[in-house]
Amino acid sequence: MNDIRIGIGCGDNGSESVDELVGKVRNAEAAGFQSAWIPSFFQFDCLTWAALAGRETERIEIGTAVAVTHSRHPYYMAQQAASTNAACGGRFVLGIGPSHQVVIEGMLGLSYEKPGRHVREYLEVMGPLGQAGKVDFDGDVYKVHATLKVEGGTPFPTVIGGLGPMMRKLAGRLAQGSITWMTGPKTLGERIAPDVAAAARAAGRPAPRIVSGFPVVLTNEVESARKLASKIFAMYGTLPSYRAMLDHEGVDGPGEIALIGDEKTLEAAIARLASAGVTDFNANVMPDGKDREGSMQRSFDFLAELARR
Repeated sequence: MNDIRIGIGCGDNGSESVDELVGKVRNAEAAGFQSAWIPSFFQFDCLTWAALAGRETERIEIGTAVAVTHSRHPYYMAQQAASTNAACGGRFVLGIGPSHQVVIEGMLGLSYEKPGRHVREYLEVMGPLGQAGKVDFDGDVYKVHATLKVEGGTPFPTVIGGLGPMMRKLAGRLAQGSITWMTGPKTLGERIAPDVAAAARAAGRPAPRIVSGFPVVLTNEVESARKLASKIFAMYGTLPSYRAMLDHEGVDGPGEIALIGDEKTLEAAIARLASAGVTDFNANVMPDGKDREGSMQRSFDFLAELARR
């Protein structure tokens, strides 16, 4: 597994303390994982969590998967990301994305008009601040003329959680790569990785990172695990951006994307992702439907062993 970095997703179930959340990242580092990815749902703030974990770890890379762009002005996202990177000793990766219309308009009451334009201007403001500490930009959405100085916080890498054609181009042209979820190996190999790489080459930028997140369970109870995954992740099949990726993959629902099986099956699946252009694997360990704690620990231990190779 030397050609793909193995990371672990550190989810928040909404009932854990700060110490427990930070402990997840410490445990991931102790186990040998190369990265820890912190989601952004409706619980603990992902950048705050990353900064706290960064102060209590030494080696592991810590990233967000992903912080929502609409919830923060790009100047203050850059400021918080730089501050988080300083707290992490330069080990922070900012994963950002525009989320979904149902969240931005339905929950937050903000406009989701032209998300591609929004992300492009967001990056054109945040990118220069995150790399050089200065921006002069006048766009349709943002007009920002500002400086930023966070000692030890810049530059920081940014990966984009957008899946459509425009987002893939932006990930290569204006960021350091892409971060995906619920996107299968066929789609990663045929669309995500080549499009992001082509945009990076055209812009004269280094080869991009492709961070790919999957539900994972090491088990012999494949059928029960697959049924549970279909139930847990059913929502993603209803969101247009994920639905398009599932359709291209040729699957009916999100449960079919999960990596489920024995050691050989999982290792082969991860190797296939590497062949598809994935540089970083974000494993989100889930139960198998029969032995919750035991199956999750076995999955964690096996993935950690792969990371240490």
